[in-house]
Amino acid sequence: MKFTLFSLLVALAAPLMAAEKPNIVVVLIDDMGWGDFSCFGNKEAKTPNIDRLAEEGIRFRQFYVNSPICSPSRCALTTGQYPQRWKITSFLENRAANRRRGMAQWLDPEAPTLARFLKSAGYATGHFGKWHLGGQRDVDDAPPITRYGFDQSLTNFEGMGPKLLPLTLKPGDEKPGRIWQDAERLGGPVTWMQRSAITTGFIDAAIPFIDAAAKDEKPFFVNLWPDDVHSPFWPPVDKWAKGKRGMYLSVLQEADRQLGKLFNHIRDTPALRDNTIVLVFSDNGPEPGAGSAGPFRGAKGTLREGGVRSPLIAWGPGLIDGAKKGAMNETSVFAAFDLAPSLLKIAGTEAPAGTNFDGEDMSATILGKSEASRKAAIFWRRPPDRKFTGEGKKIVQPDLAVRDGKWKLTCDYDGSKAKLFDLSADVREEKNLAGENAEVVERLKKAVIAWHEAMPADKGAELGK
Repeated sequence: MKFTLFSLLVALAAPLMAAEKPNIVVVLIDDMGWGDFSCFGNKEAKTPNIDRLAEEGIRFRQFYVNSPICSPSRCALTTGQYPQRWKITSFLENRAANRRRGMAQWLDPEAPTLARFLKSAGYATGHFGKWHLGGQRDVDDAPPITRYGFDQSLTNFEGMGPKLLPLTLKPGDEKPGRIWQDAERLGGPVTWMQRSAITTGFIDAAIPFIDAAAKDEKPFFVNLWPDDVHSPFWPPVDKWAKGKRGMYLSVLQEADRQLGKLFNHIRDTPALRDNTIVLVFSDNGPEPGAGSAGPFRGAKGTLREGGVRSPLIAWGPGLIDGAKKGAMNETSVFAAFDLAPSLLKIAGTEAPAGTNFDGEDMSATILGKSEASRKAAIFWRRPPDRKFTGEGKKIVQPDLAVRDGKWKLTCDYDGSKAKLFDLSADVREEKNLAGENAEVVERLKKAVIAWHEAMPADKGAELGK
């Protein structure tokens, strides 16, 4: 083979150019608890593909999502802002239910989005998996996912555009059933496939997208947001299990197996391995009786730690500090809305002037070069339809919460019923220290109420009566 000086310079320059803009993959598991990966303490099931990412990357103990329920959590991740700003404060449902809760029908396409900013910086952008930010039930005029900055999308029954819809099969069935058939009107083409294999369906769309971007020498940003491990649970017929927890664990292990195809493709492709960062976490806490929040109390829909802590893993052998390989970061406190400004920093680009993120740049922490926490506190407002939780809806939960340093305070909208916990010593939120720390209580109450009043209102007060 003959090399000219020009071809040699091009060959030498290409990896340098690629390194300036790393590839980004965000894997968002659905309804999984903090303690469900075996690398986060699960003794009942093994997640070897996720565990390998953790062994080669960094785990984060004090990472949060910005809502204990689906749509607002995804909104914060997508926009880098509190989801309350966009009136998405619980899961998006049908029109009447959205109005009843004082919510938008979909994410405003004028909202800032990480995908749009990366696309403007030359990235190929793809969304593969659940969306749930508009286009579901009878909401059939929401914007397509591509309006939010994605070149390509493939979703499920809760988004506009091409989709995979689930066939169901249980032991003894002679032929599969269909669910969510009405979603066919929310965009096409529609492919029907076994629910137990849909994660692979999304991966089989994402991998060609990734390879095409690499062939075109473009960096890529990919959301891989599977339906798993959300109920109802449909594991492969030969992996059917007993009880809710057993079925959940069977789906979890199958999801890990299927995700391994994506992880191995990136790891085994030299051009991708050293210039790609993969983030894996859950959108909220576990469904009660299914997933596990590990040492934390609470579950999906609650403001307890089990509802809002998420098991983040960051993987990127060519990008993350090698000395931190396999480490658990115990100290850094940050949240999903910090990922947008952080990933823009890692990509070497910026949001347009005038973009005001609530999230902060935590790129050095994510890459293992720092153990800093975000500077500002993290605030939460409960979903408007989740005042009463637990079996029989007998547990009354607070309206607001704030995490600031080691302290977590919960209270109602007016600051009443305040409870204060020292999370450095009490991760189960069992010892209320409000009576011993009046100044801290007043400071945090003032801050969280001011934040709450600065956000657009929903109908949580009305529905909480």
